[in-house]
Amino acid sequence: MESGAIVRAYVVEPLCAEAEEQLQRGGGDAGDVRVEAVCLPRVEGGGELKLAVIGANARRATEDSTSIAYLEPPGPGNKFAAPILETAEIAQITSSSGARAMAQLLRAIERASPSGSLRASVAEELQ
Repeated sequence: MESGAIVRAYVVEPLCAEAEEQLQRGGGDAGDVRVEAVCLPRVEGGGELKLAVIGANARRATEDSTSIAYLEPPGPGNKFAAPILETAEIAQITSSSGARAMAQLLRAIERASPSGSLRASVAEELQ
């Protein structure tokens, strides 16, 4: 892993504000890695699950080569995002707290193997 690398965590609302606050508390870094949060739209609305939004959110994360994780609240939509994320080895963190999810991700990045794929190493750390 090269020093000064930038990675992104894709965060589904309503976790984004807390995740960004947690990230700012740590200065936006996990060791030598700069971490950015990308906020994604809610996947539920009006009591209904929006499958198209779930798919679009997960695909957006997989299309970004700097994507390291996908943070989402618990709910019925989790099982629909999982197969999309797994194919790209993107860690899926499910939590009711954006701060806890981001803290968990930052710890995993710091513990990740310095050689090989950071994405794969973080996914392995979070299993």
